Amino acid sequence: MSTAGTSEMTNDRAEMIRQAFRLEYITLAWMTIEAAVAIGSGVAAGSLTLTAFGIDSLIELASATVLVWRLTVELRHGQAFAENAERTASRIGAALLFALAACVVASAGWKFWTQQGAEFPLSGLIFSVLAIPTMYFLAQRKLQLANALGSRALRADAVESMTCGWLAFVVVGALVAQFLVGAWWVDALASLGIVWFVIREGREAWEGEDCCDQHCK
Repeated sequence: MSTAGTSEMTNDRAEMIRQAFRLEYITLAWMTIEAAVAIGSGVAAGSLTLTAFGIDSLIELASATVLVWRLTVELRHGQAFAENAERTASRIGAALLFALAACVVASAGWKFWTQQGAEFPLSGLIFSVLAIPTMYFLAQRKLQLANALGSRALRADAVESMTCGWLAFVVVGALVAQFLVGAWWVDALASLGIVWFVIREGREAWEGEDCCDQHCK
C-alpha cells in the first residue's frame, strides 16, 4: 500500500474520531441538563419513573465521559491500548446499571406497599418529550460511526443513547397515564417497565465484547 493511501486512511479515521468527539460533547451537555431536570422534577413530584430516568442519564453521562477518554487514548497511544480500557469501563457501567435496577425494584415495592402516588411534573414531561428525538439522532449517528470505526465502545454508547430514548418514551407514557387516570400505582408500575430496559442494557455492557463481535461478523 502506498504512503499516500496510508495517510488518506489515517486522516479519514481521524476525521471520524473527531465526529465522534462532537457527538459525545453534545451527549455530555444534554445528559447534564437532562439528569438535573429529571431528578429534580422526579424528587419534587415523588415520581419514581422520572427519578430513575434521571439516574440513568447520570450513568450515560459517565459512559460518554469514558468514551471521550477512550477516543483520546486511541489518538495518543493507539487502538489496542484503548480496547483494554474500554473493557474495564464497560464492566463498571454494567455494575452501575444493575445497581440502578435493584434500587428501582426496591423503591417500586415500597410504593406498592405504602400505596404512594406521584404528582404531575410538567417540566419533567416536556424534557422527556424532547429527549426522544434527540436520543434517536445521537444513537443513529453513533451507530454509523461505530460501524465505520469498528469500535465496540462507541456501539455500546450508541445502545445506551437508544435505551435512553426508549426510557423517555416510557416516562412520557407513565406521566400522561397518571395524569389521565389518576391512579397511585401507575408510576410504580411504569418504573418496573424501565427495569427491563436497564437490565438489558447492563447485560449488553457486561457482555459487550462478545455481543459486538457477533454484530461485526
